[in-house]
Amino acid sequence: MTIKDKVIVITGASSGIGQATAELLAKDGAKLVLGARREDRLKAIATKFPAGQVLYQKTDVTDRQSVASLVELAKNQFGRVDVLYNNAGLMPISELSELKVDEWERMIDVNIKGVLYGIAAVLPIMIAQNQGHVITTDSVAGHIVHPGTAVYAGTKYAIQAIMDGLRQEQVAHHIRTTMISPGAVNTELFSTITNPQTRARIEKDEKENGLAAADVANAVAYAIDQPDNVAINEVLLRPRSQKL
Repeated sequence: MTIKDKVIVITGASSGIGQATAELLAKDGAKLVLGARREDRLKAIATKFPAGQVLYQKTDVTDRQSVASLVELAKNQFGRVDVLYNNAGLMPISELSELKVDEWERMIDVNIKGVLYGIAAVLPIMIAQNQGHVITTDSVAGHIVHPGTAVYAGTKYAIQAIMDGLRQEQVAHHIRTTMISPGAVNTELFSTITNPQTRARIEKDEKENGLAAADVANAVAYAIDQPDNVAINEVLLRPRSQKL
């Protein structure tokens, strides 16, 4: 297993995909540094594992220094950073005519800037190491747009460009890149939708038909657990019943 003893930083680690991934990787022997806004939840995850294996720090991915501090914790405690998993994200979907500009700006700050801040924090370390792996949660919405998802999908299309640019630029430094692009997943992501009808519809669909967070965590582990010469650049996964 190439996961064992790897130093892995995960943002958005307090619930859903981030939590499921952290717990899976910790069971496989990784050394983890977890970041999210809800510190109490991070602590609860860390206490499930031997002391010192899972560290955590309250992190706001919209704050560049906060993300840099999380990565610095990993570097200082474990001496390197092998993998960054940019998982934090928001999905307050709405039609453009609703003019929820504040929500648009928040999505840009978390879904795009948060990823860029993570890359900015780890890239100098990984270049110096001459190895590393950057993983980002993208979405089926990074491939398909439908009514109500224009801005959310726009942030996910942006991730496609950023991550492929990173891949091309860092081939010489042996830095791998992976986009994890799930369809519907039964997590708390729907909770950021402020339109009650839309929220109820999405919540019902995800709870009845969505992937489990553990399904996505398995995809992350698969991408990490490859020989150094193999890069899984994207994993696109949907519930079997999802059409779009």
